[in-house]
Amino acid sequence: MEGAGNLKVGAKLRGFNLGVREKIIISTAALAASFIAVLVAGSIIDMDALRVNLVNIFISPSLDHPFGTDWVGRDMLLRTVKGLSISMKIGILCSVTSGFIAMILGVAAPLFGGKVDYFISWLIDLMLSVPHTLVIILISIAVGGGLKGIVIGVALTHWTSLTRVIRAEVMQIKEMEYTKISRKFGKSSFYIAKEHVLPHIIPQLVVGMVLVFPHAILHEASVTFLGFGLPPHEPAIGVILSESMKYLTSGKWWLAFFPGFSLVLISMLVDCVGKNIGKLINPKKAYK
Repeated sequence: MEGAGNLKVGAKLRGFNLGVREKIIISTAALAASFIAVLVAGSIIDMDALRVNLVNIFISPSLDHPFGTDWVGRDMLLRTVKGLSISMKIGILCSVTSGFIAMILGVAAPLFGGKVDYFISWLIDLMLSVPHTLVIILISIAVGGGLKGIVIGVALTHWTSLTRVIRAEVMQIKEMEYTKISRKFGKSSFYIAKEHVLPHIIPQLVVGMVLVFPHAILHEASVTFLGFGLPPHEPAIGVILSESMKYLTSGKWWLAFFPGFSLVLISMLVDCVGKNIGKLINPKKAYK
């Protein structure tokens, strides 16, 4: 009787164990809530809320100012939320653009083959051989800098790895029987791409775009930190970190800690969701 009771208790306890699907739902819901909260809050905060207040200069973190204040009395919590919303908007735009580029090139290379495949493979190797930060800076300067420059620079440098993944997937699909039968029936490459290839690469494309997001916002922040991204009047995370460097030696640690930690936290949350989605589409791990 005790053994049967223990088995029932064990079964109940095992019922509370979360599988991959449950973890993905929970993490995605938490991420979506965080995204919506930061984006809405960042959109609500206007420049009047970030005005200079010389009475509150360098207040350390407290109940009134959880993230403290900066060298001109601006609330760091409001500046951090505003900066995160800007970085997240840039990251979403860049990841979607990079995913679109990766989809076009990753599908075109195997289907057209020959010189097209060779050129795209050469272009991928070329982009991977140069540090992303350097290319982003050069592109940003070439197009005039600012928001436009950083978006174009990040989007044009983060499609390479995803393109390789999609290209490998399309090469496998290309050798499938139904694809060869379509060829024999005279179907065009465009028809094969639309009917046979795209439905199969959507999971990889979604995961890739999610995983590109943290790289995009971190590169945006690093380039802006170096002074080649968003202009100084924008309350972006890179601008905040750059401005705070001169005050760290005097003990004003909160000026850089909270914005940097918030940026890393958002990046880790998105990366976690991307990896969980990757596990979900993996038939060997989806039901563990």
